[in-house]
Amino acid sequence: MKMINKVAIAGLGLVFVGSSVFAQSLADAKKAIDAEQYQKAKSMLKNLTTTQADKDENYFYLGWVYLKQDYVDSAKATFNKGIAVNPKSALNNVGLGAVAHVEKDANTAATDFTTATTLAGKSSTPYLYAGLSYLLPVSGNAVNATGSAVAPADADAAIAILNKGKVVNPKDAVLLVALGDAYRSQLKSNDAYTAYSAALAIDPKLPSANVSTGVLWRYADNFEDSEKQFQAALAIDPNYGPAYRELAETNIREASKDAATYDVKTKAAVENYKKYISLTDYSVETQMRYADFLIRTKDYVTLQKVATDLSASANSNLRVYRYLGYAAYENKDYQSALTALNKWTSTADPKRLIPNDYLYLGRTEIALKQDSLGIRDLRKALTLDTSQVDIYGEIAKSLYASSKYIDAGDAYHTYAQRSSQAKLTDHFYEGFSYYQAYKDQLIKAQTIKTIKPDSTLLAKADSAFTYVERKLPTPNGQIIYFHANVKDFEEGDRNNIKGLAKPLYEQYIQVVTAKGAPDDKTKGYLAAAYVYLGNYAEYKDKDEAKALDLYTKAKELDPTNPQVVYYFAKKGGGKGK
Repeated sequence: MKMINKVAIAGLGLVFVGSSVFAQSLADAKKAIDAEQYQKAKSMLKNLTTTQADKDENYFYLGWVYLKQDYVDSAKATFNKGIAVNPKSALNNVGLGAVAHVEKDANTAATDFTTATTLAGKSSTPYLYAGLSYLLPVSGNAVNATGSAVAPADADAAIAILNKGKVVNPKDAVLLVALGDAYRSQLKSNDAYTAYSAALAIDPKLPSANVSTGVLWRYADNFEDSEKQFQAALAIDPNYGPAYRELAETNIREASKDAATYDVKTKAAVENYKKYISLTDYSVETQMRYADFLIRTKDYVTLQKVATDLSASANSNLRVYRYLGYAAYENKDYQSALTALNKWTSTADPKRLIPNDYLYLGRTEIALKQDSLGIRDLRKALTLDTSQVDIYGEIAKSLYASSKYIDAGDAYHTYAQRSSQAKLTDHFYEGFSYYQAYKDQLIKAQTIKTIKPDSTLLAKADSAFTYVERKLPTPNGQIIYFHANVKDFEEGDRNNIKGLAKPLYEQYIQVVTAKGAPDDKTKGYLAAAYVYLGNYAEYKDKDEAKALDLYTKAKELDPTNPQVVYYFAKKGGGKGK
């Protein structure tokens, strides 16, 4: 049975349970939310907003489910309904603040949270959800070592407001778990552990506290204690889905640390994630969370199938096209990737787009030989997140392939200076791009007299080649040769050369001849080096015998070299023709 059919069946199941759902209370709905059974919670809450339409709490929790499922507009509308029922609803003001936070409207979010906590009285719940709102993912935030995309400022705001809630009610165990999560998001492990321990001391039967503690151990690579915490949560509630989800995430992290158990742990991760889905629901939203998991496991074949099935659903979230685009690109199905990513980036609210969306779109366009569009979209990815400096490497390669050498050199320079992934070859291509750019300008200047080559390009090439030569453990003939070319171009007066390239051509000859007989390509380079030195000997040193010896060596390597032909024609009356 296709996954999408499972989604449909799950939806029908929720309709037919009828009175059993309608009989549920707000407490049951909140328990379902905690267990990430969002479809179940949503059905309960929709019923409660009908049967208990005067209770603003019902609207808040329904709006919160919408927000967790990435339906921001529906969440905002529901929170506003709650305020219409009770203009002094602290929780629904929190909800509006959460929407503003997700939409990157920090000022409105702060105002709404202040209003909410002012109205909170002796309840710590508004403080709890204000803190949780700051921990909601916001597009563009960089992921840290704990896998969190919570910005430091947001984490600090969450910690501040949760600590205020702790003063209101020191016994709110759920709030303490949220406080621990806020600390953990910023790698403050000791503070996080203290908060989780305090929560368990207050409520030993709170499975979320065990799960959060297990996640903390996971990022310390203490997998044994991590799994013990998840099992402790399952001992409290065998159907607590989040424990299986975090167990799956732990399996994946452990697999990446130990090649010997990689296959076993990856298989266990998949099984645990399937168990998580079975305990929550087969909704579109859960399947998209499964898609997030498949991205982390790099199972792009399964991801493309899941995303394709979901995209066929009339109720599908538009975000499914992100997954379809990522998977199709990784599976080299570039046309499908382009179609999906264009639909996602052109239709989705710009606030929902993240750097990776444009990164994958740019890569796809470049793979389809649409280099200009690809570079444009890679630059968009950088605009959304300037910290992703590795993108400069991809931009540089595409620019170089398109013979846009100045831009390529600039991109290689930025990449080489700012990325920890940069290699010496990137520094070389930085120098070579500037060198090629100068050569192109020089050729144009020979036919268009108004054009003057940009000498700063030579200085940049010189700097890059010098850096590479200093870092290499042994001299590289190719780099030395091009560096020598750069130094030769730097000569201001061709009729009175200073010999800037002479030491490099001499080193090049020494390095190449030490390796034995050169190949045909190297013969041409070697002949050019002998020609330069022969020219220097003839005109600078006035040593005819040395010049003849050097030109003779050049002739043996490449008798068709124009300067060799000219020299021997000049010396022997056509002897060298």
